Amino acid sequence: MELILKYFPDLTDTQREKFARLEELYQDWNSKVNVISRQDIDTLYERHVLHSLGIAKVMQFKSGTSVLDVGTGGGFPGIPLAIMFPDTQFHLVDSIGKKIRVVQEIAAALDLKNVKAEQIRAEKLDDTYEFVVSRAVTRITPFVGWVRKNISRNSFHTLRNGILYLKGGDLTEELAELKMKTRSYDLSDYFEEEFFETKKVVYVPL
Repeated sequence: MELILKYFPDLTDTQREKFARLEELYQDWNSKVNVISRQDIDTLYERHVLHSLGIAKVMQFKSGTSVLDVGTGGGFPGIPLAIMFPDTQFHLVDSIGKKIRVVQEIAAALDLKNVKAEQIRAEKLDDTYEFVVSRAVTRITPFVGWVRKNISRNSFHTLRNGILYLKGGDLTEELAELKMKTRSYDLSDYFEEEFFETKKVVYVPL
C-alpha cells in the first residue's frame, strides 16, 4: 500500500481504504479461484495494482468517461483504475466466467458502483467507449481489430479516443506490424522499481 501512496500521494481517504483492502480480498479469492499466479500474489501492489495505475500516469479520465477493460482476468487494470477514477464508468469483460465472478465479488466488496463486470468476448460487444484498456492479452494488431468498432466518436480528452494498452518488452516489430500511428510511454519514467524497466503504455488513437 505504501507503494501506491509513494506515487499517488493525493488519494482521498475513501480511495486509500479501497486500495488497502485489495490485498486481503485478492488473497482470499485467489485461494478459491486462481486469478493471479501464486508468486505474484506476494507482489500484488507492484505487479498488478501499480502496473494498472501506469495508465493513470498517462491519462486522467474525466467525469462521465466510459472505459472498456478487455481480458480483465482478475480485474486488472479495471479495478485499480475504477478506484482512482470514481466518476468514470468501467466495463470489465473476460471470456472466463470464474474470473468475472471474482471481479464482481471484489467490486461489490469495495462498493465500486462504477464497475460492471461481464463474461463476454470483446468481439460480441456492441457498446461504445471513449477508451479501451487492457494488459497484454494478445498482439496489438488483432486487438485493434477486435475493439475498433467500440470506440466512440465523442472525444473530449487531450488524447483522442482510442486504446491504452499495457505491454512489456521490445515492441518495435509489433508496432510496425500495426501500420498505424501509436505513442509509447515508458513506465520507468514514472516508477523506479526494476519491474517497470521494460513496461510501457501503448496509446493507439482510433
